[in-house]
Amino acid sequence: MILQNIALYNWNNGVIMIAIFALVCLGLIGLLVSSMTNSDRDKEEPKER
Repeated sequence: MILQNIALYNWNNGVIMIAIFALVCLGLIGLLVSSMTNSDRDKEEPKER
């Protein structure tokens, strides 16, 4: 009975770390997609020499 009342682990820190990791991953994916779309526009424009 005593062991049921003692919190042996805390999920709050893990949830916060996973949320931060997910936000960083989404940010990196967003940067990757935006750089891919910008590189397509650069190829269509004629290069001046």
